[in-house]
Amino acid sequence: MTNQPYGGYGAQEPYAPYQQPQTQAQAWPGQGQGLGPGQGYDDPYADQQHTQQWQGQTWETQMQPPVAPVTAAEETSYLPPQGVAEPAPVAGVEPEPGYGPATLAGNARVTDAQRARAEGRSPIIEPGMQPAVLTAVLGLLLAGGAALGTYALLVPLVVLQGVTAAGWFRLNGMWPARQGIALGFLGALVADAAMLVADRSPGVILGTLGVWVLLSLMLQLRSHADPDERMYGLMATVVAAALAIAAGGYLAADADAVVVGAVAVAAAMVARALPLPTAVSVVVALAVAGGAGFAVGGMETDGALMGAGAAVCALIGHRVASYDYPSRFVHFTAGVALPLAAAGPAVYILGRVFA
Repeated sequence: MTNQPYGGYGAQEPYAPYQQPQTQAQAWPGQGQGLGPGQGYDDPYADQQHTQQWQGQTWETQMQPPVAPVTAAEETSYLPPQGVAEPAPVAGVEPEPGYGPATLAGNARVTDAQRARAEGRSPIIEPGMQPAVLTAVLGLLLAGGAALGTYALLVPLVVLQGVTAAGWFRLNGMWPARQGIALGFLGALVADAAMLVADRSPGVILGTLGVWVLLSLMLQLRSHADPDERMYGLMATVVAAALAIAAGGYLAADADAVVVGAVAVAAAMVARALPLPTAVSVVVALAVAGGAGFAVGGMETDGALMGAGAAVCALIGHRVASYDYPSRFVHFTAGVALPLAAAGPAVYILGRVFA
């Protein structure tokens, strides 16, 4: 077949399914030679008319791997080895959490607290010695700040209030909860500033707490969560703000009462963390707190009673921070701050009683 010049729209001869194109070079218009009136243009698409036509199976039909059959979820899920005896539990060591076989619909994990109740064990884990030492350090800072002056007391108090708000939300399993933590901490700062302006009047604490309850309620009403979740968030926010604001009792109390109460709480928490039975450690903690209050309070009975009273409130906060298998983060927030925060109102009241 001979290529004809593309001088017009003339008919072309049919071509075979495949034929090797001629190697004759075709000149493009305007490349080194002029075109006369009778000359036509070479077809730039002439090569595309002689394309190869493949016959038979293509690459895709030959090289595609076979599709594997869908495997059931039960065959791919992890199953523990059968017939292997589990090791005997070691005394004093909590067992590792277990998980059931994977399913398409999901498998709800049994919490450690539910497992402990089912096995007849207590769902209580106490913070231990390290959080107790941090509580003691923070208590001694409060006592030293009170001895130096109001503004020196304000620095460790603000730290205590911030850790209290964060620890309460983490203890309730709500993390991260930046808005609730910020709201509770802001309420504590407002109460502190108002007390400084009002000459450390304790009535400011109640007024700030009332305002913050209304503010928390208004914020929860704007939430689009379920009613149960909104109620749960409201209670957590109110309690966190109440605890952080109530810790301001150290600022409203007399300096001597703060010194006695903070030192007594520090001694009680260290004694409570000793490896003793619960009932024995509680008695020992109260006795140590009373002795510390007696020593710091000028060797008087009032100091011992004040120290024991502050220690009772601190032990309640310690118990709350130990409930329902808390995590290590809970121990180093709520476990550190709640004993001191719970003792704040008691320090103010006992200081007024024994003044």
